[in-house]
Amino acid sequence: MATATAPGAVGELIRQRKLFIDGEFVDAQSGKTFGVINPGTGAEMCRVAEADKADIDAATKAARRAFESGPYPKMSNRDRGRMLSRIAALIMENREELARLESLDNGKPIGETMNVDIPASAATFEYYAGWADKLEGSVIPVDGNNLNYTRLEPVGVVGQIIPWNFPLLMLAWKIAPAICGGNTIVMKPAEQTPLSALRFAELCAEAGVPPGVVNIVPGFGETAGAAISGHPDIDKVAFTGEWKTGQIIMRAAAGTLKRISLELGGKSPNIVFDDADIPSAIAGAMGGIFFNAGEVCCAGSRLFVQSGIHKEFVQEFAHQANSIKVGDPLDETTQQGAQVSKEQFEKILGYIDIGKNEDKAELACGGERVGDTGYFIRPTIFDGVTNDMRIAREEIFGPVVSAIDFADEEAVIAEGNKTMYGLAAGVWTKDIKKAHRVAHGLRAGTVWINTYNAFDAASPFGGFKYSGFGRENGKAALELYTQVKSIWVNMD
Repeated sequence: MATATAPGAVGELIRQRKLFIDGEFVDAQSGKTFGVINPGTGAEMCRVAEADKADIDAATKAARRAFESGPYPKMSNRDRGRMLSRIAALIMENREELARLESLDNGKPIGETMNVDIPASAATFEYYAGWADKLEGSVIPVDGNNLNYTRLEPVGVVGQIIPWNFPLLMLAWKIAPAICGGNTIVMKPAEQTPLSALRFAELCAEAGVPPGVVNIVPGFGETAGAAISGHPDIDKVAFTGEWKTGQIIMRAAAGTLKRISLELGGKSPNIVFDDADIPSAIAGAMGGIFFNAGEVCCAGSRLFVQSGIHKEFVQEFAHQANSIKVGDPLDETTQQGAQVSKEQFEKILGYIDIGKNEDKAELACGGERVGDTGYFIRPTIFDGVTNDMRIAREEIFGPVVSAIDFADEEAVIAEGNKTMYGLAAGVWTKDIKKAHRVAHGLRAGTVWINTYNAFDAASPFGGFKYSGFGRENGKAALELYTQVKSIWVNMD
C-alpha cells in the first residue's frame, strides 16, 4: 500500500474540492478556498472551497426546497430506508478508497480506518435503513367519542456540525438518523478533515438521494458554523465538539428557538480494581487512551488503579505503551498515527510540559514527539497524578493518560465524578455486584464494564453535565430528528 508521502497517493484520492449544494459541486460564492494539511507530513494536500454565510444560506434554501417539494417529501418511509441501504452498500464498495482518504486527511492508521471507521459508518446507515419504515405513532384512548392518534414527523431542515476525529463516522451518526426521520441536511465538516465528506456527497448522488436533501459545506466555525447556528430557516442544530463551542451554538440558536443536541468533551475515568483481570484491564487501558491517538471524546484519560496493584499495573502499562508503533498512517503495521493538526499537536505537547512541571506527577513513558516531520507524539503516561492537577482536570485530546491511585469503591466513585464532564467511564473487576454498583454511581452517559470503547449503531451515546445532551445512535437519536403530532377526530 502507498505511503503518506508516495507520489500519487494524494492526488488520485481527492476527487472533490468544492461545496456540494442542491446536488451539484460549486465554488464558494466568495471564491475563497482553504488549505487541507496532511498530518503525516505537515504539507498541504489541496485547497477546498470555503463556505461562509452566503453559501450556508444557499444550502439552506436548497434544503428547504427539497423538504417541501419535489420527490423527497413524497418518498415513502420504506423507500427512504432503501436509499439508506444503498448508501451503506456504496460506502463498503468504496471502503479502501475511503479508508485511505480518511487516513491521509486525519492522520489515523489505515488499520483503524479500514477495520473501524468505514465499516462502522456503513453499519450506521444500514441500521437506520431498518428503522425507516418503523417510525410509528399510536392510537390513544381519550374521553368522549373522539379518535386521537399521533404521527412522527420530521423536524425539517437540520444543521449539523461535526468534528475532525472521526470524520466519516460522525457524519454517519448525524446524517443517517436525519434522513431516516425525513429531514434535509446542511452539514459542515471540520475544516481540518473535509475530504471524506465531499466524497460521501458523490456517493449520495450515486445512491439516488434527491438534490438538496444532503448539502456539504466545508468552512470555519466562526463563519460557516455561526451561519448555521443562527440561520432563521434551520430548524435544528446538532453539534459534536468542544463545550465552549457548544455554549456559543446554544446562544446563537436561542434567537430562533432551534432544537439543539450537543455531544461535547470528556475526561472519562477508567477504573481498575485490584480483583480485575489484569491483562484484560491493561489492554482496555491501552485502547481506552491510545486508540485514534487519544483523539476520542470518551477516552479513558483518567486511569484510576487501586493501591494494591497500582505500581505493578502502571509498570506493565508503560512497558506495553512503549512498544506501540507510531508512524506513517498508510503503513499497515502502524498502530498510532499522527495528531490531526499542528494546532492539536502543539496543544498536546503543551499539556505534556504542564504535566512534567506538576508537583508529584512522574513521567512513566513517552512525553515527546516522534520524528521531525508530521504531527506524531509518543504514547505518554503520567503516574502519581492527583485529581486536582490540570492534566487530570482538562481535556487534552491526545495520547496522554493520568494514572491516579485510589483506596476503595466509595472513594473512586467520588473521585471519578469530580469533573465537569460526564461522557463515559470504565470499570474493571471480577465482582459483578461491585461493577454494577460503581456503574450506577458514576455520572456518565456510557459505562463500560470489563471493556472499553465498545460502540454499536443500536446503542445510544451521549453525556451528562458539560458533556452535552441528546443521544446519538439507537432509537434515541430518532427523537432528535422527529416530532410528535397529535390528531383529534370528532366521531359524533
